[in-house]
Amino acid sequence: MTDISTQPALSATFDGGNIDLVAIDGDRIDLNIRKDQDSDFYQWFSFRVANAAGRTLTFRILNAGGSAYPFGWPGYQARASTDRVHWRQVPTRYADGVLEFDWTGDAQVIWFAYFAPYTMERHEALVAEYAAKPGVTHRELGHSIDGRAIDLFTIGSGPKPVWLYARQHPGESMAEWWMEGALEWLTSPAAEAVKAKCTFHVVPNMNPDGTYRGHLRTNAVGVNLNREWHAPTMERSPEVKLVRDAMDATGVALAMDVHGDEAIPANFLAGYEGIPSWTDAFGEKFYDFGRRLAARTPEFQTEQGYDKSAPGKANLTMSTNQLAERYGSVAMTLEMPFKDHDPNPDAEFGWSPDRCKVLAVACLETIAEVIDGI
Repeated sequence: MTDISTQPALSATFDGGNIDLVAIDGDRIDLNIRKDQDSDFYQWFSFRVANAAGRTLTFRILNAGGSAYPFGWPGYQARASTDRVHWRQVPTRYADGVLEFDWTGDAQVIWFAYFAPYTMERHEALVAEYAAKPGVTHRELGHSIDGRAIDLFTIGSGPKPVWLYARQHPGESMAEWWMEGALEWLTSPAAEAVKAKCTFHVVPNMNPDGTYRGHLRTNAVGVNLNREWHAPTMERSPEVKLVRDAMDATGVALAMDVHGDEAIPANFLAGYEGIPSWTDAFGEKFYDFGRRLAARTPEFQTEQGYDKSAPGKANLTMSTNQLAERYGSVAMTLEMPFKDHDPNPDAEFGWSPDRCKVLAVACLETIAEVIDGI
């Protein structure tokens, strides 16, 4: 009778997968994360392990110290799933440039990821579901460098154009979980009043190529899309060019660019301080939004966040700054954690897809609350 090997078997050759096997020594598995194509960025990982039942496995990502944001590893917990639906935190350590995490269980196959993945297959299912709903218009703006569709949903009939767009950085998968929650709410009876005041333009995934390739931050040719908004081109950044052209056609009253942050263990907003047209009255509309959102949900706070740009020093290659300057819009970047929202922690799941969706509803309810003054 032929023996079947019980050595752990790894694979990352799937939608959004990223890992390279270095060595297996008993129950210790050494790994490296692959860089984004034509780029030095890397941090996203997603892979599966077979022959895992009844053993304690230790995974070591040897090149974690050279990743894009190594200061994000301390306090981080990797995610694991046996059903690809529920993603729990697993014991994780970071020392001397190596990220280690452990797994013990009876599952024969286990999946690990930097955060709960939102694959292109799930994105296509999202498009199919919402394009078929009444009151939703779907438009394919064009194609990415690899030929993937850039999808736009339009919902509502009000005079104020509101743009929601996510996943410029493809490894920030929490952004599309947020979008799923946003679309659920926008197509529910709860949204009828605000849809009479606004027309929502929703781009659930700005970077489908990077999503499929398992990139952290860039598109198919190594371009960081959130540094292209001043002068996007079809050669380097068609994803931004197509969306910005559509924004030029509609105008933008309010915009939310949805992201994830590697280091800060909290949800927060970044605004447009430092743009040439900044005034305190203009900025107060952004600050007012943040205060109202924090009052609405324990899943948001205003104490932690990025440093503000000095007067006249805003980076206009970034979408939030560019949109605020270009259209006079109340533009903002929403950042969600790869870790947990420490003001309201969850020891089992950390920040999770379900919580992303809850925050999306709170954000949209806050838009409904402030839109009359914008």
